[in-house]
Amino acid sequence: MDTTLHGERISLRPLQYADADALVHAAADGELWSLTVTVVPSPTTVGSYLKKALDGRDAGTVLPFVIVLKDSGEVIGSTRLWKIDRLNRKLEIGSSWISARWQKTFVNTEAKYLLLRHAFEMLNCVRVQFTTDENNLASRQAILRLGAQQEGIVRHERIMPDGRKRNSVRFSIIDEEWPQVRQALESKLSDIARR
Repeated sequence: MDTTLHGERISLRPLQYADADALVHAAADGELWSLTVTVVPSPTTVGSYLKKALDGRDAGTVLPFVIVLKDSGEVIGSTRLWKIDRLNRKLEIGSSWISARWQKTFVNTEAKYLLLRHAFEMLNCVRVQFTTDENNLASRQAILRLGAQQEGIVRHERIMPDGRKRNSVRFSIIDEEWPQVRQALESKLSDIARR
């Protein structure tokens, strides 16, 4: 099923194996695979990165996307809906990364808006959560700017590729909050578009 999410300036297109080179090229902008607070594909890990995401898609628990600039068709990052729990109508937005030159622009806000709108309005979610590394202050602040509420710290939530036991910060937006969050995000995107 082609679940492409269309925004004003970006599209979120389903991830595929053919995106390997484009992902590595996007991640090379800033050598994002060197980050220790998230997992970004490198020339040597892109195969396993894709396999994990696409195996999750085949299992019905992950919807992985590439972030594409509409005007040029350039792939500039990746994001996904995962931990999809249809019974309890909840999921997580995560595994998000954006090429260095597109960070702190409209891209993250628009991508999260598209994912949240799909989760609440198409998948009928009652809860969308975000989890980030306790040490990733920029990500924590970005999630709060979306309108999510911080819930707490999950200790030793996962083992990172370098073997570090990561404490994670958990945030969420629930269905009753979505109309206000949506309005705020649409206002932000409108303000950015006028600049």
